[in-house]
Amino acid sequence: MVTLEQLCERLGSDLRPAAPGPIGRQQLTGVHISELADPTPYLEGGELLLTTGIPLVGGPAVIRDYVGRLAHKGIAALALGLGAGTDRVDPELVSACADAALDLLLVPAAVPFLHISRAFWQLIGQWEQADLASRLNLQTALARAATRGDPAQAIVTALAQGLGGWAAYLPADGSRETVWPRASADVVPQLRAESARFDLVGTYSAATFPLNGMDVVEHSITIGQRTVGFLAVGAGRGLQKADRQLILTSCMLLSLTAQGAEEASRVAEALGGTIAALILGGHVDAARIASEHAGRPPLGDFARLLAVRGQAATPVHSRELATVIASLGLPQSSLAATLAATMTATVDGIRLAILPENSAGLGGAVSFGGVSMGAVSMGGAEYAVVLGQPLPLAELAAAVGPVAFACRTASLGTVVGVNGTVGVNGSVDLRGDAWVDALARHPRGDLRDTVRSYLAHRGQWESSARELGIHRNSLRHRIAVATELIDADLADPDTAAALWIALRRQRVVR
Repeated sequence: MVTLEQLCERLGSDLRPAAPGPIGRQQLTGVHISELADPTPYLEGGELLLTTGIPLVGGPAVIRDYVGRLAHKGIAALALGLGAGTDRVDPELVSACADAALDLLLVPAAVPFLHISRAFWQLIGQWEQADLASRLNLQTALARAATRGDPAQAIVTALAQGLGGWAAYLPADGSRETVWPRASADVVPQLRAESARFDLVGTYSAATFPLNGMDVVEHSITIGQRTVGFLAVGAGRGLQKADRQLILTSCMLLSLTAQGAEEASRVAEALGGTIAALILGGHVDAARIASEHAGRPPLGDFARLLAVRGQAATPVHSRELATVIASLGLPQSSLAATLAATMTATVDGIRLAILPENSAGLGGAVSFGGVSMGAVSMGGAEYAVVLGQPLPLAELAAAVGPVAFACRTASLGTVVGVNGTVGVNGSVDLRGDAWVDALARHPRGDLRDTVRSYLAHRGQWESSARELGIHRNSLRHRIAVATELIDADLADPDTAAALWIALRRQRVVR
């Protein structure tokens, strides 16, 4: 805006103070000319009022009443034009203006009032052009920020710098907030509390509340009808119309950024799901080609399966899966690949993830890379998690059934490590551990020992029943229950071998 000081500087001797002293820096809303005794009904406040002195005729009382009305209305200054019947300034007028803190200026003779008005509007035009250029620069900076690698951080930084204060973006899912400058990060806990309180009301456009002696403006960032985050701004001063436009532009850009990130995540998840389906379907070469054409990192030679089952009947969704994996403390290589674009599939309600491995040794005991086996619960929700051992990609398809079976039969709130045995064809057989785990978790606590005795006696009913101290018909019933539970024939040599080795190893982890 144009100030009285700027207008006087532009006009020089054509507009000068009536008394020595500094010129006020108050903002001018306009220049008005009036010879009315009471012009205030036609004024809004903040104007420079020009008069030839006609309303000031009548003595000290008239002058003071006139000045009092102008001051009460909030007029910025009074300018007296000389030469049109007024050749000198009445000392009473100087005194009344001083008492009312109203700047009194003089317009010399032969200087038209139009000259004063024209100078004011020329300054207004220059200010508006400068303000427009500044706003365009800030809008351009915000638009450029949205195209950078970390758009949320860039947008928040550009907005805070443009307003001369601080700004913060808080994702609604509770993930990491973005604040600039970082020294203002201490306001985040209070912002979280305010965001939660306002969010309970439902969808809203904006809210204003005091924080640390400053008025904070907060806007919700939405995608459709869904709130995905909150933008809070503390400018430390009153916000102008242009400032609010910048904030609204930032909200729009953050919404578009969040929507773009969700779209990219969905595309990455769809690509990962397609590649996972190819791998678990035994089409490893096709999966490699698809991964290469999608611009994803090359598939390694080894990977392991991770299965997750939650409390709900529906499969665990991607965000839950990422949270579960992050809680397990997997090696960084696997975790990074998983969170970037997880290769997942769903089998009979069990969510399976393929975790890349750099190398694996198949001859010895499986290493779980520092994974903490035991209870797993996030936010009150419990999950059953099964982690298989590293396998060649070509053998993951054969591991799907056993790993999914182990997850389906594992108790919620547990992490189970499934080890494999090497079969006659050199492949790794994961079924044995899953079967043993299922037998151990069955309400009948004697199933595992019964099957061990049965296999140890090579299927001889009499010998096994004698060892267990039960009738052979009771043994037959238990074996029937076990056969139905693991859905495999104990008379089959491959089944018996895998189950026997797993029983001998006793490596079920709960």
